[in-house]
Amino acid sequence: MNTLFSRVYALDSGLHTGEENMELDRRLMASFLDGRFQQRFGHNSCLWRFYGWRPYAITVGYNQDISAFDSAKCSSAGIDIVRRPTGGRAVFHAEEFTYSFFTESAEHNATLYRMVHEVIQRALEELGIHAEFCRSTLSRAQGEGSSGSVSCFTASAKYELQVAGRKLVGSAQRRSRNVLLQHGSLPLSPRHKELGTFIALSDGEFLNDDIREEMERKTTSLGEILGYMPAYARLAELMQRAAGEMQDVETVMLHPDELSDIF
Repeated sequence: MNTLFSRVYALDSGLHTGEENMELDRRLMASFLDGRFQQRFGHNSCLWRFYGWRPYAITVGYNQDISAFDSAKCSSAGIDIVRRPTGGRAVFHAEEFTYSFFTESAEHNATLYRMVHEVIQRALEELGIHAEFCRSTLSRAQGEGSSGSVSCFTASAKYELQVAGRKLVGSAQRRSRNVLLQHGSLPLSPRHKELGTFIALSDGEFLNDDIREEMERKTTSLGEILGYMPAYARLAELMQRAAGEMQDVETVMLHPDELSDIF
C-alpha cells in the first residue's frame, strides 16, 4: 500500500448554497496555505469534505465564461450559478454526492488525482460497483458539437472513473504552491444531464440537445447503475472508511465547530 499521509480527516458539512460551499473551500485552502490547518491538526495530513447543494447549483471552472449560462433562467428555476476555485468545466449539482480534498504535498498532481479516485473506487466496491480508470484523456470525436467546451461530464481525463465505458465521477484540481484542492461530483441520479437546459448562447437550443445526447452516451449515475439512489449518509460513511484504509490509518471525523479556530 502506497501511503502518502499519516493523518486523514473528514468533514461532513451537509447541504449549503453554491456560494457557501465554494467560500468554505476557499477558506479551507487558505488554512492549508498559511499552515493553520497543519498547526492545529498535524503535518502530513489531508482533509476530505463531503457535502451537497441547497438549492441546486451550476458551478463553472475558474477560467470558464460564466456568461455562457442564462442567469435569469437559473434564477427562475431556483438554481445558483457560482465559480469554483478549481479549473475544469461546468457541472450541474443536483442530486449528487460532492467531495473536496485538501492537502499540502510535494507529490505530483496526477499522483494525488489517482489516489483520490482510488478512494472513491474502493468506496464504490462496497456498493457492488466496479469502476475502472480512464487510461487516457478522451478527446472529442471529429464532428461532435461544442458541448465538450461547456460540460465537465462530456470529457474524461486519465484516472477518472467510469463504469461500462461511461464517466461516473467528474473532478477538477487547483494547486497553489504545494497545496492542492480537488473537487469532485458523484451523481446520484441523471439530473446532472440537465446542464444544457441553462445554456445562454444564441444556439442554446441546439447545444442543449447536443449536451444531453453526449451526456446520455458518455456519462452515468449511481441511480442508473444500482436501480436506486444510495443515501448520502451511506456514501459519506463509505468514503470516510475508504479514505483511511487507503493510508492504513483511521479517518478522524471533524465537527464544523472544530474548524472555528483556524478561520
